Amino acid sequence: MGHHFCLIEGDGIGPEVVESAVKVLEAAKVNIKWERLIVGEAAIKKYGTPLPESMLALIRKHKIALKGPVTTPVGSGFSSVNVALRKEFNLYSNFRPVKSLPGVKTRFDNIDLYIVRENTEGLYSGIEHTVTAGVVESIKIVTKEASTRIAEFAFKTAVAQKRKKVTVIHKANIMKLSDGLFLECARKVAKKYPKIKIDDMIVDNASMQLVMNPWQFDVLLLENLYGDIVSDLAAGLVGGLGLVAGANLGKREAIFEPVHGSAPLIAGKNKANPSATITAAIMMLRHVGENKAANKIEKALFKVFKSGKGFTEDLGGRASTQTMTKNIIASL
Repeated sequence: MGHHFCLIEGDGIGPEVVESAVKVLEAAKVNIKWERLIVGEAAIKKYGTPLPESMLALIRKHKIALKGPVTTPVGSGFSSVNVALRKEFNLYSNFRPVKSLPGVKTRFDNIDLYIVRENTEGLYSGIEHTVTAGVVESIKIVTKEASTRIAEFAFKTAVAQKRKKVTVIHKANIMKLSDGLFLECARKVAKKYPKIKIDDMIVDNASMQLVMNPWQFDVLLLENLYGDIVSDLAAGLVGGLGLVAGANLGKREAIFEPVHGSAPLIAGKNKANPSATITAAIMMLRHVGENKAANKIEKALFKVFKSGKGFTEDLGGRASTQTMTKNIIASL
């Protein structure tokens, strides 16, 4: 089966880790024709905008994209390309599996979490304006439609993956209307799934509980901003951001990406860990029904991890991006 997908290299270490994933997919004999797109800093230099309409049109056409990390300037500069993509294609669900990997030494063993994050609204949407000099207002929007939709996704995922519990993470004790609505919608959806247990936890307590007893959680359902923070916290339980990938899913389009940033300090130095981007590619393959190839690549990745050799610096090793990629390909 042949595929025609979009490939977004991103900024910083993006081109390195994305190329690594492409090589692994080629070695696994997955037939993919790539439409290479430019966004972020590179797009500004070439097109004068971080997200050219021509790039958006190609994603609409091909529906599926594998994306590297894109730089988001802090405090100034252009708006987040990641947020813009999610809004443009209504990629309402951010789905991040967080799982312990063989051979990767961490403070916790046997972690197996599914994090489901609402991806289109809430405080993370970046709706801000200056009220007057020295006063800025940031608006948090929570709707019944989006809250119900993401809750449905969480419970359907729990059923499909044979999970037992969904924990709704919120701050409804303080934000009684916005977070209260999110929690209320989740509880209503839960009634349609009597075999899946539902509980809820305030976000600050949940953060503490995750680093004290992460095994109490199964599927976590969160609003946008909480999901961004908690999913990175959870990545720390299994070895860091270099190992975790996520899927941004809508009704038509889907974008798969590593959860780490563009790491400009090591860009071009052949030091980046390509594992998260390769894992994103595995998620992409499963999404389009290429389960045999996905399982084959995952098995090869785990074999490298299990060996405890050839790790990049973030995992305590000295291997380069290219060396780790070659080791994974050799394991195929």
